[in-house]
Amino acid sequence: MIVTYNRKELLRECLTAVLSQTRPPDHVLVVDNASTDGTREMLKEEFPQVEVLALPENQGGAGGFHEGMKKAYEDGYDWIWVMDDDTIPSSTALEKLWNAQICLRQKNLPCNAVGSKVLWTNGQPHPMNTPWSHPFFKVPACAVRGVFLTSFVSVLVNRAAITAKGLPRKELFIWNDDWEFFLRIGKVFFSSQSIVVHKTKALYTPADSSNDRYYYQARNRLWILRLKDLPLVWRLILLLHFFGEATVYLVKNGKKGWHTILRGLKDGLKPLPW
Repeated sequence: MIVTYNRKELLRECLTAVLSQTRPPDHVLVVDNASTDGTREMLKEEFPQVEVLALPENQGGAGGFHEGMKKAYEDGYDWIWVMDDDTIPSSTALEKLWNAQICLRQKNLPCNAVGSKVLWTNGQPHPMNTPWSHPFFKVPACAVRGVFLTSFVSVLVNRAAITAKGLPRKELFIWNDDWEFFLRIGKVFFSSQSIVVHKTKALYTPADSSNDRYYYQARNRLWILRLKDLPLVWRLILLLHFFGEATVYLVKNGKKGWHTILRGLKDGLKPLPW
């Protein structure tokens, strides 16, 4: 399942890689966030075998992942491979994720998700998609390790997790939607053998933003910190992480950055939208 918005050329490259996997996906769904660059026409002409879920408006990455996973869940798929349109998987990316979840189940280890190793175009690990590893939980026989957090850039999700814990929260729009989801479902793993390239324009994190998109980071982080079932230790970790990241953002953006963060925090104090 691929979420896209106005990145027709990258989507073409992504789909070509997805359809060339050594373990082919059983079905491919593209969630189009109301693109205006000819994406739907390209899909119809070049990838007629791909199902398209055309959203009436741009719901952000969070909304796209919510709607796409909802559709795949309702269609009865047991495992959903989720990714962005600027994700270019290596030919064995899905095979490695698939083998990892099989191995874990054979060892009676519950698995709700397995994430890929995400690199940038220069081969360096992408800092925006680095998993937060469990310090003591490794399964060498399955070539995976336990993690607290991974990324929607490339992850295999078990439908059992959606049954038990629900879908990603579409209200987040962008950023923090994957962190909230994986903290909620738990039992998440990471496979360093499943490799994808995240073809962002630059090697960045939200702190490197030069526009007001950081509003979503501030608002969404406060929403997550207010969740009643979030353990205290994670409240502290996520709060400290935000302080550090926000400081970097403010150094780079000055007065404009303060305005963006304060606007996000103000809206983050409003009643939770779910």
